[in-house]
Amino acid sequence: MELAGKVALVTGASRRIGRAVALALAGQGADIAVHYGRSADAAAEAVDEIRELGVGAEAFAADLREPDEIAQLFAAIDGRFGRLDVLVNSAATFRKLEFDSASVEDWDRAVAVNLRAPFLCTQQASRLMRRSEREAGQPALVVNIADLSGLHPWLGYSVHGVSKAGLLHLTMVTARELAPEVRVNAVVPGPMLPPPGVDATDELWRRLGESVPLGRTGEPSMIGDAVVYLAEADYVTGAVLPVDGGEHLLGPVNH
Repeated sequence: MELAGKVALVTGASRRIGRAVALALAGQGADIAVHYGRSADAAAEAVDEIRELGVGAEAFAADLREPDEIAQLFAAIDGRFGRLDVLVNSAATFRKLEFDSASVEDWDRAVAVNLRAPFLCTQQASRLMRRSEREAGQPALVVNIADLSGLHPWLGYSVHGVSKAGLLHLTMVTARELAPEVRVNAVVPGPMLPPPGVDATDELWRRLGESVPLGRTGEPSMIGDAVVYLAEADYVTGAVLPVDGGEHLLGPVNH
């Protein structure tokens, strides 16, 4: 897909990896719908940064735990841009919970954001995508941002891991269901950003980078580059692309 003149929605685009993805797509000429949950100030800053690249951008608030708000999000994007070409399901919740102490509420919260919301967003997006005119051989694109807990069992992350494993299977299911008009792929980031409260110079973070086969941590812009690649790779669908310095080769040993 030629991204110039296209429209992309990135959920959770106000901060961290979502913001890097939005900037990468904007750098290739796409207009960006910046979704956010509660970070209105950060979303406004992201919109300003994207507009400086010479493309259109607007912020849209929605609580992705609420199906009605997801429907309203896509109606608003349709009203503002009139089309949609790329959806990046980046918004997620990430919480460590011991198996025995996880509650029904914990389960529902993780699944609602990490799995149900991408399902509903993809459903809404595909309807708008298939309405939009596009060049022959250039399908629309959905990219799901997963993580390695969906591939390997991390101790203490059973609820989160199941939700992300479901997201990876959703990627394959929707890749079949929506072909040939829409391609669906997933990106699996490795150590790109330290967890909240951990500094990038922290010894544990440095050692984590040294433990992966490529011997270093990555940068959020690398996930943006991967999404741009998937946007341009018009014959790729149903793929799961690790961008993790080879961490997926190690299994669950680091967790």
